[in-house]
Amino acid sequence: MSPDQRPPAAGGVAGWSPDGGPGLETLTGLLAGCDFTVVGRLPWSSNLTYLVTLATGADPPVGAVYKPGAGEQSLWDFPDRLFRREAAAYTLSEALGWGLVPPTVVRHDGPMGEGSLQLFVAADYSEHYFTLFDEGRDESVLRTLCVFDIVANNADRKSGHVLRGPDGRLWGIDHGLCFHRQPKLRTVIWDFAGDPLPDELLGDLDRLAADPPEGLAGLLSEAEQEAVVERTRRLVDSGVFPEPTGDRPPYPWPLI
Repeated sequence: MSPDQRPPAAGGVAGWSPDGGPGLETLTGLLAGCDFTVVGRLPWSSNLTYLVTLATGADPPVGAVYKPGAGEQSLWDFPDRLFRREAAAYTLSEALGWGLVPPTVVRHDGPMGEGSLQLFVAADYSEHYFTLFDEGRDESVLRTLCVFDIVANNADRKSGHVLRGPDGRLWGIDHGLCFHRQPKLRTVIWDFAGDPLPDELLGDLDRLAADPPEGLAGLLSEAEQEAVVERTRRLVDSGVFPEPTGDRPPYPWPLI
């Protein structure tokens, strides 16, 4: 990743770690109700995105990423309020029990109006999907993330959207271009195409198709919710990681 694309150093803002500070469950509540202060703009995003600190009293303060709807660029194939899809991705990940997306909520009281607020992950930005895959020690998590993107219909899974946190945990971020009703899958994760899906993931998917999370109702349209279930059922029925299909480019750009 070129220097001008790298996120700024966190400085005095702490990324989450299980070794100190509030637990993830507590942080979700704090994200939903805690006051927050803008530190500065994160410059590598195409939409307005801000690093903020939560007024938790922690030292250094816990950071979060604020994506206001007012700062979104209009897209011909995606409706406004992409930030709701960020929260929907977290809801889906938690419903599956996979813990792939940092805690994310919708806030109505931000300084630029309604938007998403996601826990800030202080990562080594020299690492991303391609380097993590080459290392070979996180293949199971990367397979799970691949399945997640298929179900969420992720149209923009760049390599740099896969982070390793300070505790070694992998996270997927930037899910604003997900959940379209039509096939939109664009991802760098095609390494598992044609492989059988692990039994444990098939069980989670079968459960999701039978009982989709109610939390998606306030974030996605009814048709988009139905499409999540349809994609999940097709994946369970096939039992394999899909190959690229159709005329659409299967990779996002830029790749990282």
